[in-house]
Amino acid sequence: MSGKPSLIFIHGSWHHTDTWNKIVPLLEDQQFKCVRVALPSGASDPSLGLPEDVKAVRDAIVAETSQGRDVMVVVHSYGGLVGSSAVKGLTRNKEDGSSPAKSTSGHVIGIAMIATGFAQTGLCFMEGLGGITPPAWKFNQQTGFVDLVDDPRELFYHDLSVEEGDYWVSRLINQSTKALVEGGESVYSGWKDTPVWYLSTKQDHGLPFEAQKFFVQSAKEAGGDITVREIDTSHSPMLSKPEETVAFIVDAVKALKDKKRRRIVTCWRH
Repeated sequence: MSGKPSLIFIHGSWHHTDTWNKIVPLLEDQQFKCVRVALPSGASDPSLGLPEDVKAVRDAIVAETSQGRDVMVVVHSYGGLVGSSAVKGLTRNKEDGSSPAKSTSGHVIGIAMIATGFAQTGLCFMEGLGGITPPAWKFNQQTGFVDLVDDPRELFYHDLSVEEGDYWVSRLINQSTKALVEGGESVYSGWKDTPVWYLSTKQDHGLPFEAQKFFVQSAKEAGGDITVREIDTSHSPMLSKPEETVAFIVDAVKALKDKKRRRIVTCWRH
């Protein structure tokens, strides 16, 4: 794949791998290997939660790094919690470039985050929100899934045409409650271990722009190496502005590869 990192894609709650249908072909045209991970907590089984999601993503990453390929993880919404947790021990040391992953020759070189929050080690999704349930959804005690209260087209796709927005609403799937209220033991602040590029969505009705800015600033204050780009879209820029989203990912890869190269040269000189 021309020395390019493999891209591991992680979707958000209620969504599935189709989320990436518009941008993956564009990236494959640029010789990237793209791996879309289906999260078990969205498989209509309420018994599956965050630990199963993290394992699925970690297995996908290791399948690449064990073959000597570097990886960039691309996450959206709830996928940010999963992706950050899954990279534990698979990155290079930020200070000296050494590798804690002794059994692999490839590494996670960074995380590209789209409209998401920053995982806090030991805290499940709801704990990270301070235990406050967002008004757009509610827990259904009978089914074990999370129900959307607000119009999902307005939450996720309001900048698409009505016809296309309705199509994507029809493609939404169940999201287990368990994934959001349990599993803190699987959560890890992997964004502290590797550079992050963050795409902030300015028209977002699902995760408001101001909330995203607060999350980013808090992460920077906690020591995160975060580069921010903004896009004038809803919660789903990969659908409404796929070319711009691809450009963001490609720019992130280039910057992270350059950073890795400089770090290796510096370590070699010393």
